[in-house]
Amino acid sequence: MTTAHNAVITATGLTKQYGRQAALNGVNFTINSGRIVGLIGPNGSGKTTTLKAILGLTPFEGNLSVLGRDPRTERELLMNDVCFIADVAILPKWLKVKDAIDFVAGVHPRFDRARAEHYIAQTKLTPDMKVKAMSKGMVVQLHLALVMAIDARLLVLDEPTLGLDILYRKQFYQNLLEDYFDDDKTIVITTHQIEEVEHILTDLMFIEDGRIVLAASMDQVGERFTEVMVEPQYVAAATALNPLSRRTVFGKAIMLFDGADRTQLATFGELRTPSVADLFVATMKGQPQ
Repeated sequence: MTTAHNAVITATGLTKQYGRQAALNGVNFTINSGRIVGLIGPNGSGKTTTLKAILGLTPFEGNLSVLGRDPRTERELLMNDVCFIADVAILPKWLKVKDAIDFVAGVHPRFDRARAEHYIAQTKLTPDMKVKAMSKGMVVQLHLALVMAIDARLLVLDEPTLGLDILYRKQFYQNLLEDYFDDDKTIVITTHQIEEVEHILTDLMFIEDGRIVLAASMDQVGERFTEVMVEPQYVAAATALNPLSRRTVFGKAIMLFDGADRTQLATFGELRTPSVADLFVATMKGQPQ
């Protein structure tokens, strides 16, 4: 997350107190245009507070620029360019397709009704169909149609697929990538389902106790972190290099290293890039999940 000239979000010393409890503790980060960023952390880590600050839904201390605006004082203008979505499986049961379109058209200046209707025409949805008559897949299609038709520069997704089973979760992200995302847009996602977003993320931010403990592009993650399936005779030598974490799979020690010399590690056993989930567990070790 480099230069600031194409920065969509810049936080400097972002702080939020709830009484004596610091939900955000002097957080600094930059998110550039055209990136898909996973904001990942355990419950109570500060990720929801970070999203609320970005969306102008909570006061905070420090500096936060979103699309060149201060969410505290310019929220109305900012929301012209921002789309926020929580759980896509939840819509009011009585809502009709045509009412949902009317509602979004009324609240979002960059909503393209024709585009939404075109997307819906490719599904089994009809204008008078109510949510209570829809399958979960149809609810997702309706939600996607509404999102796809908003030409927002920043899309914020907070646990978007919480109420869905795995088939629809995959479909949601696939459609988002194919039909919506381009280099002019930026997506920030919080989720517990790390494995599902791993393949679409360009950047990772791990947050814990109100602090960013890791901020890196997926390329940097691949360069920095290495997992080694250590052969039994090299366990002591590998342990001496202070791995970030160690686990045992089928009797073999698997150690995760940050910034270690790969040539040296290769002498201990088979190397691989850790999954985001394994990296998360290693970074948050000692924290109850």
